[in-house]
Amino acid sequence: MKEVIRREKEAGITPDPDVDTYMKAISVEGLERSMQTDYIMKIMGLDICADVLIGDAMRRGISGGEKKRLTTGEMIVGPSKALFMDEISTGLDSSTTFQIVSCLQQLAHISESTILVSLLQPAPETYQLFDDIILMAEGQIVYHGPKSCIMSFFESCGFKCPGRKGDADFLQEVLSKKDQQQYWSRTEEGYNFVTVDQFCDKFKASQSGQNLAAELSKPYDESKGHNNALSFSIYSLSKWDLLKACFARELLLMKRNAFIYIAKTIQLGLLAVITGTVFLRTRMSVDRIHANYYMGSLFYALLLLMVNGFPELAMTIDSLPVFYKQRDDYFYPAWAYAIPSFILKIPVSLVESVAWTTISYYLIGYTPEASRFFCQLLVLFLMHTVTLSMFRCIASYCQTMVAGSVGGTMAFLATLLFGGFIIPRSFLPNWLKWGFWLSPLSYGEIGLTGNEFLAQRWLEIMVSGVALGRRILMDQGVDFSSYFYWISIGALLGFTLMFNVGFAIGLTIKKVPGTSRAIISRNKLTRFDGGDQDNNTENMMPKLQAETVLSPNRTGRMVLPFTPLIISFQDVNYYVDTPAEMRGHGYIEKKLQLLHNITGAFQPGVLSALMGVTGAGKTTLLDVLSGRKTGGVIEGDIRIGGYPKIQQTFARISGYCEQTDVHSPQITVSESVAYSAWLRLPPEVDSKARNFPSQEFVKEVLEIIELDEIRDFLVGIPGVNGLSTEQRKRLTIAVELVSNPSIIFMDEPTSGLDARAAAIVMRAVKNVADTGRTVVCTIHQPSIDIFEAFDELMLMKRGGELIYAGPVGHHSCEVIKYFQAIPGVARIKENYNPSTWMLEVTSTSMELQLGVDFAQMYRESSMCKDKDMLVKRLSMPVPGTSDLHFPTQFPQKFREQFKACLWKQCLSYWRTPSYNLVRIVSLAVACIFFGVLFWQQGNINHINDQQGLFTILGCMYGFILFSGVNNCQSVMPFVSVERSVVYRERFAGMYSPWAYSFAQVAMEIPYVLVQVVLFMLIAYPMIGYEWTVAKFFWFMYTMLCTLLYFVYLGMLMVSLTPNIQVASILASMFYTLQNLMSGFIVPAPQIPKWWIWLYYISPMSWTLNVFFTTQFGDHNDRMIVVFEETKSVAAFMMDYFGFRRDLLPLGAVALAAFPVLFAVLFGYNISKLNFQRR
Repeated sequence: MKEVIRREKEAGITPDPDVDTYMKAISVEGLERSMQTDYIMKIMGLDICADVLIGDAMRRGISGGEKKRLTTGEMIVGPSKALFMDEISTGLDSSTTFQIVSCLQQLAHISESTILVSLLQPAPETYQLFDDIILMAEGQIVYHGPKSCIMSFFESCGFKCPGRKGDADFLQEVLSKKDQQQYWSRTEEGYNFVTVDQFCDKFKASQSGQNLAAELSKPYDESKGHNNALSFSIYSLSKWDLLKACFARELLLMKRNAFIYIAKTIQLGLLAVITGTVFLRTRMSVDRIHANYYMGSLFYALLLLMVNGFPELAMTIDSLPVFYKQRDDYFYPAWAYAIPSFILKIPVSLVESVAWTTISYYLIGYTPEASRFFCQLLVLFLMHTVTLSMFRCIASYCQTMVAGSVGGTMAFLATLLFGGFIIPRSFLPNWLKWGFWLSPLSYGEIGLTGNEFLAQRWLEIMVSGVALGRRILMDQGVDFSSYFYWISIGALLGFTLMFNVGFAIGLTIKKVPGTSRAIISRNKLTRFDGGDQDNNTENMMPKLQAETVLSPNRTGRMVLPFTPLIISFQDVNYYVDTPAEMRGHGYIEKKLQLLHNITGAFQPGVLSALMGVTGAGKTTLLDVLSGRKTGGVIEGDIRIGGYPKIQQTFARISGYCEQTDVHSPQITVSESVAYSAWLRLPPEVDSKARNFPSQEFVKEVLEIIELDEIRDFLVGIPGVNGLSTEQRKRLTIAVELVSNPSIIFMDEPTSGLDARAAAIVMRAVKNVADTGRTVVCTIHQPSIDIFEAFDELMLMKRGGELIYAGPVGHHSCEVIKYFQAIPGVARIKENYNPSTWMLEVTSTSMELQLGVDFAQMYRESSMCKDKDMLVKRLSMPVPGTSDLHFPTQFPQKFREQFKACLWKQCLSYWRTPSYNLVRIVSLAVACIFFGVLFWQQGNINHINDQQGLFTILGCMYGFILFSGVNNCQSVMPFVSVERSVVYRERFAGMYSPWAYSFAQVAMEIPYVLVQVVLFMLIAYPMIGYEWTVAKFFWFMYTMLCTLLYFVYLGMLMVSLTPNIQVASILASMFYTLQNLMSGFIVPAPQIPKWWIWLYYISPMSWTLNVFFTTQFGDHNDRMIVVFEETKSVAAFMMDYFGFRRDLLPLGAVALAAFPVLFAVLFGYNISKLNFQRR
């Protein structure tokens, strides 16, 4: 620090006081982290939301601008001397952007840091803060040198920036073929388009280019390097500090997700009570038959703990995107993340295993010895730890929910089949016996069964000269000495270690999933396509003042009638519950007011801007006016055309372009727009304009929004594939415009776009307003051209108060006139961006400096009085008009809604092989696997005793469990992705939720049918089931219904819960309860009468009942030896399992009823529940 001060004095530099304080703070040991963090949060404006959760697509947290600033702050808070910052201004107002870049400039100059920043729409004053400029186009550097020389370079090329045009906007537009000519200054010479390649050649020949080449050609002079220029440490902290930091973060996340862990424990305790009372000790005896029940209860405990680990898969995958970002930025190594993830889950495993063992052990009546109680507890604890570790490991390699669900289910299947219970070790083919020793479940079974059946009470009873306990273990293939218990403990510890090491390796070596995009020059693209690219949508139309589309003078255009409407609002207030963190800091009010007495009106044909610094409440006001808020208290009067707003009616005549651009990823651009038109245009509109195949109106909207060139592009997933940010913005506008609305709200339509792309979007917006519609946009950092394209401005300050509501004026004269009339407000500089100046002079710091309240001054102004009078006048209905009324709630009839939703779902399913193809292939593999393991064991002639029946029952039980869980887990992420789209479309009043639900339900049937056919063609003959027509189709019908109710169960779980993690927990409880009551682990005659109702409402019990009674229930003449006596197969099935052939008709009805019930409940939840918090 002393060296920095000395150099400042020598250079005559007076540092900014804030930066000086910051630099001195970080140089003091102990104060570095707290002061550095607090200072960065302050300059980023994050101190006001320091205790607010970040949120996600489903839960409203900090604003979009605050998230962007958080990303920037996360990077600059560290010790890095080289910062590479991409589009840091996205979502920020120009004043905040200027403040941040100013801080970066000071940081670069004082600490001699290297900072490279890419910006999309830099305001002139922000642009002037930079020292060097790198201008790129089509993957080539057009200019790289001092900022002071760049304009002279382009002037030497014949192009000059006009007045009231920002340098940055000029530099981006001068490279565009459709914009370039307007900047040509050599009017005496003929204009010819200058390509990017030509600009590059001119730069290389210029003085700046030659200086750059000369500098790069010289070897680096090491004598000029600083001693600390080369770092020998990848991470900024020691290994121990890295571990502590990751421990603290993981512990905090677990506290925040405490609900999940508490829910899992409560669920486990409830299942323990049910299980204990099903296998109640008063009903259990120490004999040959009840020994099977004891064995089943031990297996069920292991199975339950394995299924209970499924949510760990979803939770780990959900956290991977943040991990990858921080790993690649060298926040910490993978091992520092993996170790806390393992160690902090040990208490979770301990609590859950203790809860299970303490409740169930003595209820079931295991050997009443304390040592054996703790031995069972130890095995269950280690088994749970192994399961969590296994699913974490799988998540690190699969990386996505769909792949993870399939991978996790396949691992679960292999572990289950080779675990020694469903198929005893002695029944495994010799060439597959090694699988037994590779399954963690085998060691769990060895430990639990040996601990129980080698107890003295099981060795005192002899069966055929062998102790009963030994006989049971021999039948199961786990007859080992008592010391094998400790071998199993060691093996489980080894599996735990192996999976966690694999988890750390997976985190280390796996790259971020996604598709990289190549950049090629326009010339190469032209050669590849063999045509001219002049009309490519990457080119921007030159001016916003383009001719109006859909106007009467556009011959050949379709004009759909609409009613121009005024939206007026008076004294609008909005309150939310005060966050607990704020109350903890002394805020005593129970409600937090976000909007304060907002009054205004938006009129047809007027393009209105809603502006303010980040956190001023712009999006909040838009959500309140549009009816998108799902929580909080709204006060005030909102009227449409002078009549009170009715949300159901308002949704029909309004459009809302969300900031997040939510669209179905597997639909093309034209299909997205056509789908919206299909559902939102009324039936009386000519079908040629609305439906397929001609879609004339759709084509025209695509042309208006300039999407016609990319009409066949898939939308894709943001940041991964598909459309660019700018194209998504325009698609969002098109989807709303095609509904022919009278009022359109647009939340930051230019956020995330460069100046050229923003101009394309704003041109489209201007065209929409010129058709006579009411258009309202929130906007952050507009260029001069974009700002002055608006007719009216509503300006808000932080806290949700209005400080200006009036016209923009020619060259922003009205706005400038109003604020310059306030004493103390600095006059705007020449060619300064009025929007930036306006935000700067009305900032909170300027209010404190001037000692004024801009909101109070507005309320006392003549402008406010005039606006109040206007609003009162517009709030009265025009004589001769009537309130909006529609005969039906939705534009289309239910049949047409269902048809449109089914069409969209058909396209989405077909284009999602990661879901459909993977589940079909995995089932085909499982069919082969089961066919090999159970080769011809379903042949009635091969069944000679009870173990043969148990094995084939275990075969079907295992296959149903695998295929059902696989389908259920796979469908959940797919439905979850579409749910946010459904919320948007439901708010827009596009369709009844029932139409969407039934369409998605119906779309599953053909894909499930393919799975069933695969089973019948592969596994059915390999296992050896009978080839009769009746049995074949009974089996096929049963399998179809079974897979359908599992798929619909997954949909139901998603519709019931706010996220996949909670859905997985709820589904795992269903799996485990189904397993217990399926009739396999505990047969129906053994289930106590107080729980028998659970057996009859269990879908799996009906599945197994129908499977077995149709296959074996008619074999009254086939005699087998069961438990030392001879019985027919049919008689044993009825006596032992309770499978009755006379219940087949009822079973057929029940199997069809479960999918229908789950589908109806799914539709009901979609229509009634909304987990999106706004």
